[in-house]
Amino acid sequence: MAPKEHIIKSFQKLSQIIGSERVIWRYDPIIISRDIDVEYHRKKFEFIASRLSGYTQRCTISFVDMYKKTERNMKGLNLQNISDAQKIEIATAISEIARAYGLKVKTCCEDIDLSRVGICHGKCIDDDLIARISGRRINAKKDKNQRAACGCVESVDIGVYNTCKHGCLYCYANYSNKAVNSNVKMHDPRSPMLIGNVEPEDVIIKRKAQRLIDSQISFFD
Repeated sequence: MAPKEHIIKSFQKLSQIIGSERVIWRYDPIIISRDIDVEYHRKKFEFIASRLSGYTQRCTISFVDMYKKTERNMKGLNLQNISDAQKIEIATAISEIARAYGLKVKTCCEDIDLSRVGICHGKCIDDDLIARISGRRINAKKDKNQRAACGCVESVDIGVYNTCKHGCLYCYANYSNKAVNSNVKMHDPRSPMLIGNVEPEDVIIKRKAQRLIDSQISFFD
C-alpha cells in the first residue's frame, strides 16, 4: 500500500472513531513549480476529496511560505512565486470541487481575500468549532504570539521540535536530522514526556493555565 493510502486509511479510521467534525483535512502547502501547476492541484485535490468525503467536513488550505529552514530543504524543487491570479485560479478549482463533495474550505494565515470564490479566512485553533463540539461557550482571545493574518485563539503547543521521522521537506519543526534521530531513540512510550524521561537534574515548573470555558448563564443557551 502506497504511503498516501496509509494516510487516507488512517484519516478515515480516526473519523469513524471520533466523528467527521473533529477531523480536519489540510491541503498545504500549495506550491507551483515546473512539474506542479494549477491542473496538478485540481486533480490531486479532487482525488483526495473523493476519498475523504463523508469522513471530514472541513479542509484548510494555505499557500507556501518560505521560511529559512524550508527554503534550504526545498532548494532543488525550482519553486515559482505564486501570483494572486494563480492563487485565485487554484482556490476557485478547490472551492468547486469541495462543494461537490460536501466540504467547506477555509484558509490558514492568508492575506488574500478568497471570499469571492467561497473560501473564507479560518483559524486552526478554532474556538467556535470547539464550542460547537463541546457544547460549552469558549471565552478565548486571538493568540497574540501568532502572525497578524493568523486567526487562531490562544493555546499551548505540546509538541517538540525535531521529533518527527516523516522528513517532509516543507516542515519547519525539523531542522536537524541528527537531532531527530537522537530524540527518537530517547522516546519511551511509558514515559509521561514526549521525549525521554524525567531525570534527577530536571527542573519541573507547573505552568499556569487559564480556564477558557465561559460558565456564565446566557438567555441564548
